[in-house]
Amino acid sequence: MAEALSPITRQVAKENEEIGSPSVDYRLEDVEDCLIYDRHGVPVPFKKLYQDRKSVIIFVRNFLCYSCKEYVEDLSKIPGEALEDADIRLVVIGQSAHRHIEPFCSLTGYPHEIYVDPERCIYQKLGMKREETYTDSAHPSPHVKSGIFMGQLKSIWRAMTSPAFDFQGDMHQQGGAIIAGPGPQVNFSHFDMNRLDHMPIDWLLQLAGVQQTLDFSDKPKILHV
Repeated sequence: MAEALSPITRQVAKENEEIGSPSVDYRLEDVEDCLIYDRHGVPVPFKKLYQDRKSVIIFVRNFLCYSCKEYVEDLSKIPGEALEDADIRLVVIGQSAHRHIEPFCSLTGYPHEIYVDPERCIYQKLGMKREETYTDSAHPSPHVKSGIFMGQLKSIWRAMTSPAFDFQGDMHQQGGAIIAGPGPQVNFSHFDMNRLDHMPIDWLLQLAGVQQTLDFSDKPKILHV
């Protein structure tokens, strides 16, 4: 389990499942007043997400990205009661205009909290990567089912058939995940190196303190451990 440090955090290397380099140093105080927007365009200070309780916050690349779509589809399988029992919030943050939130949730079936950071204020201040880096030792996301070629075709088709044709965010921006709160305490962070470098969801849930494991292999099923 990642070491809890405040306000400094370290990234877990998925290859060996232990704390390793590179480390990522940042302060949540630097982004706490950045505004994010809900599906109605209502602004919310970022700090509201983690002030009162622990939150798992997922930053996605863009809403057209096929790998983000499939990752969020698996996030949608997490039962609300599992989060409530652990007293944690699950939040997805994108970087599109707020008008794309509703269609994305309809597409993925995602029922939990979701916001957008259209100016990428938080992405940039936290130091999330722009452009992609691949390594031979990297383990691709277990939540992405499509190959790169077919996935990109699906993304292009969605863009072409969308009522508002745009890329729904910076196509080069990478995402990540942090576990924060209560307060500015950072318990864990992982910044994606590329579109397939998602933190496995079951790892995130365990790190956040969820005492259940979700099976993503077929239909969602809670296994008590």
